[in-house]
Amino acid sequence: MEATDEVIDICRDLLRIDTTNTGDLDTSAGERVAAEYVAEKLAEVGFQPEILESAPGRASVVARFEGEDPSRDALLIHGHLDVVPADASEWSVHPFAGELKDGYLWGRGAVDMKDFDAMVLALVRRMKREGRKPPRDVVLAFVADEEAGSTYGAQYLVDQHRAHFDGVTEAIGEVGGFSVSIGGDQRLYLIETAQKGIDWLRLHAKGRPGHGSMINDDNAVTALAEAVARVGRHRFPVVLTPTVRDFLQQVSQILGIELDLDDPEAAVGKIGPIAMIIGATLRNTANPTRLAAGYKDNVIPGRASATIDCRTLPGQSEIFEEELRGIVGPDIELEYVHRQPALETTFDGALVEAMSAALRAEDPGAVPVPYMLSGGTDAKQFTRLGIRCFGFSPVRLPADLNFGALFHGIDERVPVEGLQFGVRVLDRFLQQS
Repeated sequence: MEATDEVIDICRDLLRIDTTNTGDLDTSAGERVAAEYVAEKLAEVGFQPEILESAPGRASVVARFEGEDPSRDALLIHGHLDVVPADASEWSVHPFAGELKDGYLWGRGAVDMKDFDAMVLALVRRMKREGRKPPRDVVLAFVADEEAGSTYGAQYLVDQHRAHFDGVTEAIGEVGGFSVSIGGDQRLYLIETAQKGIDWLRLHAKGRPGHGSMINDDNAVTALAEAVARVGRHRFPVVLTPTVRDFLQQVSQILGIELDLDDPEAAVGKIGPIAMIIGATLRNTANPTRLAAGYKDNVIPGRASATIDCRTLPGQSEIFEEELRGIVGPDIELEYVHRQPALETTFDGALVEAMSAALRAEDPGAVPVPYMLSGGTDAKQFTRLGIRCFGFSPVRLPADLNFGALFHGIDERVPVEGLQFGVRVLDRFLQQS
């Protein structure tokens, strides 16, 4: 079977395996079934995959594809097996049915990121069957727990099994290589060269507990609510990193948009559906997401807490924290719940040339450009090993598909032709990498 045909079956199989990650070991489905499926597909064609379990059910798969020249630095290709929760009542199809409809494969994980897992599996299986080797060693990693911070997946692998990554200097994973139509017969392909840092914080306010019927001028809930409101309404200053500046300059020139670097938001507003993604990379952000206080309706609690999802630009984490402390005030305690650094690399070198050449070979209208992801991926863990990471999971998308809205959204789906396109691009890329 051709890889471009097999990728549909593999992706469908993976979508039908519930790997929901709630962030809680007790309620997460776990990745073990999916890991066993991946390992079986690899073993069938001669790989020697290893399933590595960090906690019951939380399993990752690692295998090495020996290249023509093992003395060269190795390449890592990584994808995660877990998905965020899905409420079936909100979907037009069941999120774990793997339904094929209207030229799309539907299901939770279709773009985040079982599509890429399927592309990689289909390609390396074909290469093995045909007796083809990549130019250098390729480490394949299908990991757990990306959707809840990577503790039981990439972080565990890096901390406990780093020997699997010996010799690896470069990597590709999510979220990049997807197309954005810009009119005519041209499409931008956004290759991720940077991503914002993750700074999940809890704000804690203390006050004087008491009866709810009494006047209380030291109410922890009031103090917290005021601080949260200030954070939620605050707009941090624009800071243009090299990646974002490069993206804006290239895209503005292509689209004929006037770019004022002192007011980049004016240009961002003219670039179409990706404006939401790019707009979030112009500044640090802080969004309140959870509140917790009290235990009875008529009792004023002595403590109240809120969770703030903060995303920081490269080199901005300490500056951001100082500014945030000024916003919430001296009486609010800040606690880091989860912290991972921002990443940024340059848009150059042989690997970037290989990505760009592979895209153009399959789509003559391709215009590869660097961009920054406003979220985070497992790349944050792999960079701890000195690996230069890119987001490159290529897929050509219909012009009318709002790709960004599908991530963690309802009716997540991937075009079948896009999957097949991705396999062809990855094949060319590996040949040149």
